[in-house]
Amino acid sequence: MITAYLFPGQGSQFVGMGKELYDSNPDAAAYFDKANDLLGFDLKEIMFEGPEEKLKQTEFTQPAIFLHSVALFKTLDATPDMVAGHSLGEFSALVACGAISFEDALKIVRRRGELMQQAGTDNPGTMAAIIGMDDEAVEKVCAKATEQTGKEVIAANYNCPGQLVISGYKEAVEKAVEIAKDNGARLAKLLPVSGAFHSTLMQPAFDGLKAQLEELEISEPGCPIYSNYNAEPTTDPDEIRLNLLNQLLNPVRWTQTLYNMHNDGVEDFVEIGPGKVLQGLVKRTLKDVNISGHH
Repeated sequence: MITAYLFPGQGSQFVGMGKELYDSNPDAAAYFDKANDLLGFDLKEIMFEGPEEKLKQTEFTQPAIFLHSVALFKTLDATPDMVAGHSLGEFSALVACGAISFEDALKIVRRRGELMQQAGTDNPGTMAAIIGMDDEAVEKVCAKATEQTGKEVIAANYNCPGQLVISGYKEAVEKAVEIAKDNGARLAKLLPVSGAFHSTLMQPAFDGLKAQLEELEISEPGCPIYSNYNAEPTTDPDEIRLNLLNQLLNPVRWTQTLYNMHNDGVEDFVEIGPGKVLQGLVKRTLKDVNISGHH
């Protein structure tokens, strides 16, 4: 039986996340305490007590979800056959398969969160969810909105068939929402995010993270990791490095990742981390697989 471990990204956070794990498992608790020492602020308190407004800020959300996922994974004594993570979750997945250390990943995730939040301030943009249209239809809607406004909007998260998130300049995203509604989308609505993630508006984050990623020590992982950037498996450290950087400016190809994992023989998917977002996406993408989770 081939098992794939999946790790969630931004949007899965909630106040109180990880508290039960911390209280019940000393091995997991050690990771939370180590994270506080490494970061130099009380991430644990933000996760356990909030306030929600603070936890929702990208610079805190990203290390919080990463920490929860990795601490949980480390308590399972699991050996994945393959791994993948949604956006930020790619870093959790890389720790799980042994490609990068917890300490290095935490520092870079914290930096990535700060840079993405800053890029959202420097290049204001937004994102919207489009439900009930196929991929190609959404891509056409984005192309039309870009043409009409002269500003970029692209399909940024291919989450599952009929559920995409678009990203770009505010007026272009608003125009795309309008066009999608006119063209029969079941739902098209703006999301409460602090920037146009996975689009060219994240260029400052790309530039800021480049030097740190170039210095990051990446080992050959114990199993293939399927990257967001191209939905393909790799065990090559140089490819992994490039994929992590390219991910900032390009769509998350989650639907394609799930199809590829399934085609490569996966029958069991296990989501590790807060929430059940990825379990839902697997169920809506693949029919004959088992899906479970550890939260």
